[in-house]
Amino acid sequence: MTISINAAFDSGNIVVESLAGTSARLSIRKDRESDFFQWFHFRVACAAGDALDLAITGLADSAYPDGWPGYAACASYDREHWFRLDTSYDAGTLTIRHTAEGPLLWIAYFAPYSMERHHDLIASAAECEGVAYRCLGTSLEGQPIDCLEMGEGPVQVWLYARQHPGESMAEWWMEGALDMLTDPADPHGRSLRRKCRFHIVPNMNPDGSRRGHLRTNHAGVNLNREWHAPSAERSPEVLCVRNAMDESGVDWAMDVHGDEAIPAVFLAGFEGIPSLKPEQQEKFLAFQAALAAATPDFQTELGYESSAPGQANLSMSTTQLAERHGAVSMTIEMPFKDNRDLPDPVQGWSPDRSKLLARACLETLDRML
Repeated sequence: MTISINAAFDSGNIVVESLAGTSARLSIRKDRESDFFQWFHFRVACAAGDALDLAITGLADSAYPDGWPGYAACASYDREHWFRLDTSYDAGTLTIRHTAEGPLLWIAYFAPYSMERHHDLIASAAECEGVAYRCLGTSLEGQPIDCLEMGEGPVQVWLYARQHPGESMAEWWMEGALDMLTDPADPHGRSLRRKCRFHIVPNMNPDGSRRGHLRTNHAGVNLNREWHAPSAERSPEVLCVRNAMDESGVDWAMDVHGDEAIPAVFLAGFEGIPSLKPEQQEKFLAFQAALAAATPDFQTELGYESSAPGQANLSMSTTQLAERHGAVSMTIEMPFKDNRDLPDPVQGWSPDRSKLLARACLETLDRML
């Protein structure tokens, strides 16, 4: 019997080049109107005991070829518990091998965060006492840009995720943040709601998320290169969020992402902005040091190179908000690979670790304030 492979569902992405028995040659569909590709998510129908041999080809031309060496694909039988598969990479081909334990296996670049789960998250948080819901605008395909607001304090905090839709760990992080901030018994959550007004956008790119994109929206636009001049035609998702930020002001901001190549959690800041203030940078560095002390899942050794003075890319949200509002803004990056410092051979970096990292970030903010 020959296996069958399907990706015609929310965030699905794979092209079947050929099938033979329990083997397949596959490729990844590019983001619409774009050359970016790296995200995959598909379902294998097979028989228990089948020795699956799946080769995803053409990856030398993917968005981040350095992301493949040392990477292991994610899989699930029940779409709740995700684990890593035996995966190897050579000369542009990622080979996944697994002996099937059931008739249906889902395989993905990282544990997906579906739009259905997104709507469940918004619905459950909006029901919580003290939470206000706002639709900031709509995406190019008409999906709502959902925002949840809570807290009575004067410090304006913006948390936003999934500008790059394939970085699904970012919305798992958001789930952890909302669990903490809406828990009436959580002491850090209570303290933060007293000090801050939170504005939380769990998914800035619902079109790309649903389409199975890695990095862009429906128009093939990378939203995190639009913050200097967003437009209704190209990037309404950024335009509506930035307008809301201009209304409220921004004191602290965290843009949540995943990094393909670096096997660690790290922060990127705004050191190259033209108007950099010493106290602004000191607060960022103090937060970074405090987060490293708060969780062994975070480190400061690996990360991006710092921008030279005055050379920041102001089309990115973190630098734009630091320049525009004087905010202490930051990008937090989680790995698609495992965390080098605390490897987990079964799950690698996972949804649960993403959620726990959100708690550590918020506890650190509470202590800083």
